[in-house]
Amino acid sequence: MAHAAPAPGAGSPYGPSAGRPDGPLRIGRPKTGKRPGTTRMPDVFSERVHTMARFGVPVVLGLVYGYWAAANRRGGGPITGWNLLFGFVTAVVFIVLCIAVALWAPKLQRELHSAVKSAFAGAAVGFLYSQSGAPVLRSIAMGAVVGAAIFVVFFYRYYTREDAEGNRIR
Repeated sequence: MAHAAPAPGAGSPYGPSAGRPDGPLRIGRPKTGKRPGTTRMPDVFSERVHTMARFGVPVVLGLVYGYWAAANRRGGGPITGWNLLFGFVTAVVFIVLCIAVALWAPKLQRELHSAVKSAFAGAAVGFLYSQSGAPVLRSIAMGAVVGAAIFVVFFYRYYTREDAEGNRIR
């Protein structure tokens, strides 16, 4: 098999003088400051694209959510001005709450972080379900079940990817 020849002047991954008779020999992993296996995917988008997505995704989700709530409320009947107003107000409230949760929740501990996001999702699903004419207790139960399931998923995700202080480990 052919191997690439070392470039002139390039040191080994264990230090510039490792393996040479005039320098210390380091045994173990390279001193990069990172744990083994903690490689991250390269970031292909600029900071501007990430900022636009941070606020663009909640706006799109809010518009879809407002339309869905208005469609559930009218139940296949005619579209009225009050129905449009309800849809837009629902969309605006959803957008504001979604952005607030997205900006505020990551600053919390992982348990509260999971609870805030799952409570928002559960309340959103329960509200949508209630607009279809379902009884209030059934809407509450549906929102609680969805919120609990999302809490388990988020808690597992944050518990396996953060240490006790909230620092990412993967």
